[in-house]
Amino acid sequence: MTGLVKAQLIELNPDFKAEKPGGQKLSVQFNPENLKVTFANQIVQPQGGDQAAGSTGRQFVGAGTTKLALTLWFDVTAMIDDPVDDVRRLTSKVIFFMTPQKDSKDPKKLVPPGVRFVWGSFLFDGMVDGLEESLEFFSPDGKPLRASVGLTLSQQKILVSEFKGAGKVPKTPGRQPLSPAKAGSSLQGMAAANGQSDWQQVAAANDIEDPLRLAPGALINLQPGAAASPLPSGASARLSFTGR
Repeated sequence: MTGLVKAQLIELNPDFKAEKPGGQKLSVQFNPENLKVTFANQIVQPQGGDQAAGSTGRQFVGAGTTKLALTLWFDVTAMIDDPVDDVRRLTSKVIFFMTPQKDSKDPKKLVPPGVRFVWGSFLFDGMVDGLEESLEFFSPDGKPLRASVGLTLSQQKILVSEFKGAGKVPKTPGRQPLSPAKAGSSLQGMAAANGQSDWQQVAAANDIEDPLRLAPGALINLQPGAAASPLPSGASARLSFTGR
């Protein structure tokens, strides 16, 4: 069993094209619960344009903007390896990624560092244009032990996700899809429609006592000879996404 993949912040070159040699790299303590990606275009009405022309009287300015918003959590009381006494010792490593640095071409100029946020197959290259730190749960001597850091990263173009392969989910051996019961349907009818003549075996496999009165939405394994994902009778399938 593989371990939980940790999200990372990685310092990039100013051109956002590659990781900076010897640059900072930070693995977050807790993965964010969600990621919010916002796409925006700058649209202006040309001076003297026809207001009644609708979209034909508007123009794009620039190539658009993509923003990523997320929240990172830090808790020194949950640290097992190398614990520290103040959570700001951890959050300062995030603040680094929005601290201006001297331009390698012109030391008199300061430029924000390029940043890559990567978490599994999700990747976003840009720069940090906003950071909000909230400190909480203080020790008796006034040191903050927990913190949340809200980050906003941006890139001056519309970023398009790239995927490899066809993206098909392989079938898992030994598992069969569960069929939902419709209102008024019977187990005998569902089994017959699926080519199963022995509906009693289907009832026994699904622990159904009344085959004539099925709860609408109940998930039934109509192929009892193969294992199916166990769900309680009458349960309905839901999709949920979590970051932790």
